[in-house]
Parts: sequence; structure tokens; C-alpha cells
Amino acid sequence: MSDQTIKAQGADFMSYVVGSVAAGMAVFHLITAYTGNLPTLQQVYVHLGFIFTLIFLTKPVFGSKHEHHIARWLVDGVLVLLTITSCAFIVYNFSEISLRGSGNPTPMTVYMGVVATLLILEGTRRMIGLALPIIALVFIWYAYFGEDLPGILSHRPLSLNRIVTTFYISTNGIPGAPAQVSSTYIAVFVIFAAFLESSGVGKFFIDWSYAALAWFRGGAAKVAVVGSSLMGAINGSAVANTVSTGTFTIPLMKRSGLRGEQAAAIEAAASSGGQLAPPVMGAAAFIMAQITGISYGSIIIGAAVPALLYYLAIFFMIDFDVAVKGIKGIPKKELPSASKIFFKNWFLAIPLVILVWLLVVENYSPIKSALYAIVAAFILSFITKHNKLTPRRLLRTLQAGGLSMLEVAAACACAGLILGVLTLSGLALQLSAVLIELSGGNVMVLLLLTAMVSLILGMGLPTSAVYIILAALVAPALTQLGIPLLAAHLFVFYFGVLANVTPPVALAAYAGAAIAKANPTLSGVFAFRLTLSGFIIPFIWAYDPNLIFTGDLANTAVAMFWAIAMILALCIVLTGYFFGVKAKRYQRLLLLISALLLIEPGTVTNTIGIGLLLVTIASRYLFGGHTIMAQQQEMKS
Repeated sequence: MSDQTIKAQGADFMSYVVGSVAAGMAVFHLITAYTGNLPTLQQVYVHLGFIFTLIFLTKPVFGSKHEHHIARWLVDGVLVLLTITSCAFIVYNFSEISLRGSGNPTPMTVYMGVVATLLILEGTRRMIGLALPIIALVFIWYAYFGEDLPGILSHRPLSLNRIVTTFYISTNGIPGAPAQVSSTYIAVFVIFAAFLESSGVGKFFIDWSYAALAWFRGGAAKVAVVGSSLMGAINGSAVANTVSTGTFTIPLMKRSGLRGEQAAAIEAAASSGGQLAPPVMGAAAFIMAQITGISYGSIIIGAAVPALLYYLAIFFMIDFDVAVKGIKGIPKKELPSASKIFFKNWFLAIPLVILVWLLVVENYSPIKSALYAIVAAFILSFITKHNKLTPRRLLRTLQAGGLSMLEVAAACACAGLILGVLTLSGLALQLSAVLIELSGGNVMVLLLLTAMVSLILGMGLPTSAVYIILAALVAPALTQLGIPLLAAHLFVFYFGVLANVTPPVALAAYAGAAIAKANPTLSGVFAFRLTLSGFIIPFIWAYDPNLIFTGDLANTAVAMFWAIAMILALCIVLTGYFFGVKAKRYQRLLLLISALLLIEPGTVTNTIGIGLLLVTIASRYLFGGHTIMAQQQEMKS
């Protein structure tokens, strides 16, 4: 038998094993969603047993080139066995461990705790890179040696046994809030996203967006914005959304006349915003509900307006940019009928409607709501010819759902190590005091510091991990200076998302650049410029929480008006497009001042800001200007 035949057989066997484990995990989560979750430690460790088994099976220790090497099988096989053993130890000894608690562990519990900690660090490294494991290792070092540090960083002595058992069996460690959310809410919603994709909802969104918007000026770019926002609201991953929708939208944008870098940037910016859009929000909504105690329904309602404003800002930027460049849409006669697409497949959106209705109106739990929506998606798939979830396609859907959990679950487990140290050492409270002292008690300075830290961490970490860390370290400082709890947590989360399009490490833009065959660095710069006005939005709700529905509807509408005025002014400043003419320098300066004045709510500042905006708009019509169309004709001639 040839080496090639052996390798092929090995690959088939591995695909079978991985598929079986992934589908088994999805089935486990659907069963517990229906019957009720297991006790916390058991639910978490069954979940993590599946997760890290799949990571060690799908991410070879020596890389994909040596996937079938015998040494790989030995190393990764041992790690899989250790994963199963360390997780099964908790599941089978749950009663005894619960009675003993973390204060009186057996030697075997300590040994298993060390093994579990090392496995999580290695599995997270393979899944999402070195950044988060290194941060976790720094915190572990701090837990053991921090008593020798000077001043505010010093903490009481902590033994290795105490640290390890806190990590392993305490709900302040690995099985803490992030992993609890990962093993319940996130798992079910990720499976829901897989069912929506398999039942044709994603394709319906893209097809309808294309038919409805491609005929507008710059229509290809607007298709990317709408389609990616709808897809991102389902899958909740910036890079995954960029890759999946970008394969269609990026070539379309390039054919319409946009540079590759611009096409990649538009797709990256639109896809990143999907993490801000309810109901999934890149899994952060569930973690936020667990950490803050605010209901999931309140969080997704509060996040709705910021997400809408983010996409409005991108829409303005794209519309103004393509107007300056003279990029037109696709002739309407060449496009399919948007109404026909909608009326032919409108029922595919019913699962999403059911989900929102059960969550917001009926006040069902997120898990039950998602479960019923999954059942609806399964049933409705049989109405269409090509999307029927036959047994084979159902199995593939379950496998896809299981494999889609790996990154966020690994991040949540590793973040549990960091939270364990923060709890044991009391570092979180000390850092909040330091941040407040550095800011001098000034809210704006503290917000700027928080935004910088969020962006820096977000460049190397998944958004969920960034949020978990900052929720513990930074959000308490914001609330101490009077910012409402939901506003503070949405603030740190929002900037963690924007890190996906912030150079020098703009991961979503780099993913788009690969599809566009464009320069990654320039793509990141274009994406940053495109979302720049969106960077201001969190500061608005930090000062005026009415923007996130903390007050009545009238106050939210007023806050939205000021925010839209700010976005409009800033987009004109950035693009130079001023309703058909090129904005003059003094007009751009006045609009910039107007935008800055509209950030902080107040009768005087808002009145001056909106007054400057209206005066500048009036000057455009009173004094005219060099029209964009004339400029384009001059360039052609």
C-alpha cells in the first residue's frame, strides 16, 4: 500500500472522528437546552471536553504539513486522552468536589487542575494564537510571585495548590462566568447560526441585498454593508463574516470601479459591525448578561441603536466616497427583482422573527428562544427545493455548529484563568483605582484611556476575550465615575470590536485583502478611515445613556438626532463631499467643530453644534462650489 493511500485513509478516518465529535457536542447542547442544563461544573467540563478534544484533533502540534506524521498522533493523542481524563474527573466526582470546595482539595484534584490549566493554555495557543495564553501566563506568574511586588501591586501570599484549585473547580476560575456562558447560551446560538446558514437564510439576505441595492450609486459597496450586517448579526464573527460574504461582495465592488484595498476595507468594516448587531453580538451579549446581571433582552435592545448608527456612518462614508469618484450602480434591468426574491423566500426569516418575539415580547430565556427558532429553521427548510435539511445535511449542519464554537470557547476558558487571578489577588479593584487616579477623575480622559486599552488588546485577541478582561479591569472604573453599568460595558465591548479594523493589526481588513488580492496595510488604513466617525459613537452614549434606551423613547429619539447630525458632519469632513459639491476648507473646519460639540450632551453645546451645521449647509447653497460632476468631467477631458 502506497504512502499516498495510507495518508488518504488516515485523512478519511480523522474526518469521521472530528465530524462525530463535533456533531455529538451539538447534540449534547441541544438536549440540555431542551431538558435543562447539568450542574454548572458538569455542564462546563463536558463542553470543554468536547471543545479541546476537537482543537487537538483539528490543529496538529507540528502544523498541517505533518498532519499524518506518527509523532503528531502520539503527541496529540496523549493530549486528547488528558483532556478527556481531566474533564471526566470533574464530571464523575462532582458531588465530592462540591462538598469539599476549593479550600480542601485532594492531591488528585490538584494534579488534574495542573493538567487542565496546561491543556487550556496549549489549546488556546493553537486555536487563536499566542497573545491570550501569554497574558494568562503573566497573570499566573503574578498570582504566585505578586506578594513580592512593591506598593499597590502587592497581594497576600497564594500557594500553588490554592491557585490551581481555584482555576480548576472554582466558579471564579475556568468554570467561571465566561465558560458558563460558552457552555450554554453561546453554544445554542452558534448551532442556531449553523441552521440558519444551512436552511438558506444567509443566501436569502445576500441575494435580496444585491437585488435591492446594487442599482444605487456605489451599489456594490452598499450590498456589502447590508448583506454583511445581516450575516454578521447571525454568525457574530468579523473575520468569518468577511471571508464568507466577501467572496461575493469584494469581486463585485472591484468590478464596479473600487480599488481592491477599498473593497476589502468596506467588507471588513461592514462585517465587523455584525458583532455589534443583535441578537448574537459575537457572543458578548450572553457574557455581558452573566457578568452584569442585566437581562439579555435589555442588552440587545440597548445595543440596537449603536449598531444602527455604526452602519449609518459607514453608509454615509461609502455614499459620499463613490459620489466623489463617480462610481455608479448596476443598471436596474440587469438585476433580479428584489420583490420576487423577497416574496419567494420571505419565510426563511421566520426563525429570526420567532427568536426576537420570544426574547423581547414573551420574555422566554435565550436558550429556549434559540431552541424553538432552531426547530422552526429545520421545519421551514423543507419548503425550499435546495435547502432541505435531509439526514446528511442535518449531520453536516450539526458538525458545522460544533466546529464553529472552538475559538470563542477556547477564549472563554483561557479568560477564566485571568479572572481567577483577578479574584484571588484583588487586582481588579486596585487597577480601577489606578485608572481613576491617572484620569484625575475626568470622565473624558478615562474614556480615552479605556478606548486605547480596548483597541490594543483587541488587536491580538478575540472580541469576547477582550470584553471579558476589560469588564473586570476597566469597566468598574467607568461606573465609579458615574457612567451607567450597561453604557460602561457596551463602551469597552464596542472598542474591542473596532480593533478588527484598526491598524497595525486589523484582522478583518487583512482577511478582506486576501480575497481582494490587495495590500493588507492599505486595506487596514482604508477600513480605519471608513469607521472613524463610528469611533465617536460610544463617547456619545457614555455621556448620554438615552442613546442605549436607558430612558423613554422620546429621549432616545432626541439622542439619536444629535448622533446622526454628528455623523453627517464628520463624514462630510472626511470625504469632502458636500451634497454635490466639494466642501471648502472653512466649511470642513466648521463641520469638524460642529461634530465635536455634538458629542457631549448639553443645551448650549448641542445648540451651537447644530447651529454650525445648519449655517455651513446654508453656505453650501448660498455660495455654491465646484460641483463633483464638473470636476469629474474636467478629469476625463
